[in-house]
Amino acid sequence: MSEHTVLDHVDQYLQIGNEYECSDIHLATASPPIWRRHGKLQPIWEDHQPLSEEDMDRLTKSFLSEKEWNRLQEIGDVDFAYQNSLGRFRCSVVRQRLGYDITARMINPTVRTMAELGLPEESLIPLTRYQNGLILVTGPVGSGKSTSLASMIDFINADREDHILTLEDPVEFVFESKGCQMTQREVHTHTESFEKALRGALREDPDVIMVGEMRNLETIQLALTAAETGHLVLATLHTGNAPRTLDRVLDVFPTDQREQIRIMVSESLRGILSQELVPRIDGQGRELAVELLVNTAAVSNCIREGKTFMLPGVMQTGKNVGMITKDESLRDLYAKGLISAEEALYRCEEPAQMNAFLQS
Repeated sequence: MSEHTVLDHVDQYLQIGNEYECSDIHLATASPPIWRRHGKLQPIWEDHQPLSEEDMDRLTKSFLSEKEWNRLQEIGDVDFAYQNSLGRFRCSVVRQRLGYDITARMINPTVRTMAELGLPEESLIPLTRYQNGLILVTGPVGSGKSTSLASMIDFINADREDHILTLEDPVEFVFESKGCQMTQREVHTHTESFEKALRGALREDPDVIMVGEMRNLETIQLALTAAETGHLVLATLHTGNAPRTLDRVLDVFPTDQREQIRIMVSESLRGILSQELVPRIDGQGRELAVELLVNTAAVSNCIREGKTFMLPGVMQTGKNVGMITKDESLRDLYAKGLISAEEALYRCEEPAQMNAFLQS
């Protein structure tokens, strides 16, 4: 028998994760308790017994509301924001073959500034001051998109005197109104879906709309329409870089609509921030590698003509307007001694050029 007994409440695991600054806690049937620290998934205790189906049933019931429990029984999964004395957590509970699985992500109680996150604020701030258009924040799962988006929204909140409407699943960072009026709506709690919320948004007199995730054709179409009709729209996508982001946006539309959509995107896009968290060489956390595309006449022309493959070259020559390529960001992190050559090479877009740089 392990010396570590199964704890009675999910809060106890969250407290341990909070103390050791991990990003996620995983509690799963037939697996010991696991956390993600500095991007790595590992058991919290090496000698802990696997959690049984009965353990997971008790832990699941320990922190779900009646409404969340009923939804879990009805459809087999539930996503929600959970708050206790430690702070807020983004939680997902699913029913699988062996029993229940719980994943909880820590949400920083304070919204950090763009400078604190290592974002290129001198290039991003001008984008946040547009009265309309589309700003996309992209990257793989766990790359800090929500944190960067929250930082930009918090800046707008203090910098402008407008109405900001956020549509999230679930609400993660809680904003207090500063210069702006803040309205935060949660999918499944305050509205049925992103699509329904976006349709209603245009009647709520917002100036800035934040969409937690552009998941499908209808959401993307409505976000583009909002950006075209005088709103600044900020949204996220699970794509790796700017060209792939644009391809993803354009490819969801039927073939006969793509020419029209390319024109819409070329005119409404303000910028694309793509990011990835790279493990530090000293093992003490992760560093942010970013790519920033700013819409210029050259970028707009590439989008309109469907030549997104030319964008990396345009970005390399666009440093004067704040553009950054992911490889430039990786090279900078390596030159500062923050990440290893192996990580830089593994995550770059142009391996031959990165290899030449590393060997020079």
